[in-house]
Amino acid sequence: MQIHQPRLAEMVADTLRDRIITGRLKDGDGLPRQEDLLAEFNVSRPSLREALRILEAEGLITVRRGNLGGALVHAPRVGNAAYSVGLVLQTRGVPMTDLRDAIKSIEPVCAGLCAARADRNEEVLPVLRAVHEEVVAAVDDDVEFTRTSRRFHEQLVALCGNETMILVIGALESLWSTREEAWARDASLHGEFPDATRRMSGIRAHDRILASIEDGEVDRVQQQARVHLESTLLYALGDDVDRPVAASPPRQSSWTG
Repeated sequence: MQIHQPRLAEMVADTLRDRIITGRLKDGDGLPRQEDLLAEFNVSRPSLREALRILEAEGLITVRRGNLGGALVHAPRVGNAAYSVGLVLQTRGVPMTDLRDAIKSIEPVCAGLCAARADRNEEVLPVLRAVHEEVVAAVDDDVEFTRTSRRFHEQLVALCGNETMILVIGALESLWSTREEAWARDASLHGEFPDATRRMSGIRAHDRILASIEDGEVDRVQQQARVHLESTLLYALGDDVDRPVAASPPRQSSWTG
């Protein structure tokens, strides 16, 4: 039975994807030369190119063109998941308010999980405190203050200890961070960024969250996170409450979760 080119490409992509996911091809590795792949899989160049396009669309490789050539491997990341989720939400016309409400409901649960970790003093608090110091240092820089503040929230998820929530909720956080950073640039340009009083209020909220995590107060930190999100997530949409979710291609330098 003759196997058509698209099916051959999918079979090659499946094999290479499995090698990346299982770690046989590690993050930063180069794929074998095209000549070697052609010999291994016994397929045509068009089939191999299509297989590489599939993997590149999934964010698992970057095909380098020109004199260097070759393909660079990327381990699966939260940014890749965020892009896929964003595409689905964008296709369905889901508004940013829907994404906001999801984060408001679930991020506090992640904060509670951080407080419940027996190793929180070793694995959670040092990371959160380091990011919080960056937030404080950036208080006079609108865009950097937003970027570091979002990193604090992303780390509440990344450090919660539940791998499924880290991936799924991390994808939502990544989508929101992209939108909030775009809003911060625009608000700063037009002199509409929240004043120093509101920024210091956010910093104090982070201080309270850190203290509750240190004390292992699950219920208290969940309530604090909920109240904090209720106020901070209002800004990024401005008056454009019907703005739909928009997917942005993943940045390979983004957090891996």
